[in-house]
Amino acid sequence: MTTIETLSEQHCHGGVQGFYRHDSRVCGGPMRFALYLPPQSTRQPCPVLWFLAGLTCTEETATIKAGAQRLAAALGLALVMPDTSPRDTGLDGATGDWEFGEGAGFYLDATQKPWAARFNMRSYVAEELPALLSGKFPVDITRAGICGHSMGGHGALTLALAYPQRYRSVSAFAPIVAPSRVPWGQKAFSRYLGDDATAWSGYDACALVRQQTFPGTILIDQGEADRFLAEQLRPELFEQACAEAGQPLVLRRHPGYDHSYWFISSFIDDHLRHHAKALGL
Repeated sequence: MTTIETLSEQHCHGGVQGFYRHDSRVCGGPMRFALYLPPQSTRQPCPVLWFLAGLTCTEETATIKAGAQRLAAALGLALVMPDTSPRDTGLDGATGDWEFGEGAGFYLDATQKPWAARFNMRSYVAEELPALLSGKFPVDITRAGICGHSMGGHGALTLALAYPQRYRSVSAFAPIVAPSRVPWGQKAFSRYLGDDATAWSGYDACALVRQQTFPGTILIDQGEADRFLAEQLRPELFEQACAEAGQPLVLRRHPGYDHSYWFISSFIDDHLRHHAKALGL
C-alpha cells in the first residue's frame, strides 16, 4: 500500500488545501501533488478537476496563482494539481534546460533511454495518481474533468482525447496544440520518443482529434498578446482540425492578455463552471 506523506495542509474557503508526496511506481521515485478538498467533501466524495501546469512549473504554481479555490468551494469541486515531471532524477541532461527534462515532462510516457525509466507522466496522471487518490481522499474520480495551461493544456487535450471515457469535460489555457509542428514539442518528442515522428501522433492534439473526437465541447482561452502564440501555440491548427473532425470547440481569443497566470486567473471561473456543468454540479 502506497504511503502518502502530508507536506502541509491549510484551511481555504471552508475546505482544505493540501500538498503531498508519495513514491511513484510509474515514475520510479517520489512525486508531489496538490489537492484542494472543498467543504462538501466532509459529507460526500466530490468530483475532481485535474489542472496540469506548464513548462518550469510545479504542483504549487496553479494552486497558488490561478485563484481557483474560491469558486471550487462554492461548486463542491475538488482540484488536483500534479507536479509537471519527476524530480531529482539524476539523469544527465534532465536539468539545465527549461524546455526539457525536469519541469518539462510533456505528459507523455517516454520510450527512449534513459527517460523511459522516469518520465511517464501520462500513465501517472491517467492511472496511478487517480487510483491513489480514490483510496485515500473523499473524491469521486469517476466524475472528472481536466484542464491545463501551455504544456499542461497540451496534456489536458491529449489525455481527454486519448481517454474520453475517463473525463467528462476538457478545457485549456494557451495550449500547445500541435507539438509535432512547433519547436517546444519537436525538442521534447525527439528525445523522449525518438526521431520517428510517426510515434508522436499519440501525443499531438491535432492528430488525435482527427482519430477520435471528445464527447463534449472543448473550451480554449488564448491571449492575443501571448509572446509564444505564433511560434509555439498555433491554436488555428487545432481550430482547423476540430472543424474537419466535427469536434465541438469554443476557442476564445482575448486581446491584450499574455501567457501568464494573470491571464489564467482572469478566466478561471469560466473554466470551473464549464467543468461543473459537465460534472452535474
